Amino acid sequence: MSTKIAMLWILIALWSLPAAASRLAVFVSVAPLRYFLERIGGEHVQVSVLVKPGHSPATYEPTPKQMAALAAADLYVRIGVPFEDAWMARIASSNPALIVIDARDGLPLRDMTAHHDAAGKRSRHGATKDPHIWLSPPLALKMSTHLLARLRAFDPGHGAEYEQNYRRLVADLVQLDKDIRKSLANLQRRDFMVFHPAWGYFTDAYGLQQIAIEVEGKEPGPRSLTRLIDSARARGVKIVFVDSRISRKHATTVAHAIGGRVVTIDPLAQDYLQNLRQVARILASVNG
Repeated sequence: MSTKIAMLWILIALWSLPAAASRLAVFVSVAPLRYFLERIGGEHVQVSVLVKPGHSPATYEPTPKQMAALAAADLYVRIGVPFEDAWMARIASSNPALIVIDARDGLPLRDMTAHHDAAGKRSRHGATKDPHIWLSPPLALKMSTHLLARLRAFDPGHGAEYEQNYRRLVADLVQLDKDIRKSLANLQRRDFMVFHPAWGYFTDAYGLQQIAIEVEGKEPGPRSLTRLIDSARARGVKIVFVDSRISRKHATTVAHAIGGRVVTIDPLAQDYLQNLRQVARILASVNG
């Protein structure tokens, strides 16, 4: 009898524990989105990232294990990275009850700038819209407001906590914006080179200009590379940013030709606040 009573108390204790399954199962395309969802959702969300570290969001293919997990997920937050166009239909069909949230809703989207030639004329990736909205703290704040509204609508029982978490996030984003503006206030040169043109929203927010080495998603040929070097020299560019997922070959060639240096930065870093502060400090140290 004592054994049965003991087992009963164990079962009661287990039932009283908060179930991990009670958290919202949320999938996001890229790591920065996890930062915002976890900041707002707190302990009530379990956020998984599809694009694994070291992989490109342009060509990523979800694994069978990820697709199985998506079949049981509550929410998917998309951002418009290229692989989503190929996979959203399959993701939706694997889980008809899945709620899909577009983090870009209501935000002004820029075209994906391919490069600037020596005359400063911009070439574009056709009608492709730039998905990297999180790299602008002012836009990230607006995106967070949208994510808050969607989380509260889906899970009103925890709405007050989401609101409190959101307010703390807003304070951090406002301070981040102030810190970046302070770092960049006295730049002598406001141009920099980058392999992939991911930093357009950042440059729009802070009066900068990115010159992209990549041309319409492809590495440049000899003529394009020569024009880029001429453009960089004319603008006094001394820094070339590269992503660790991309070959440094052309960036190193350009940097050597202009007497500049190559610096690795990560537009997909999950340590959001520190990452953007670091980018601003690098620009200030080189272009100040």
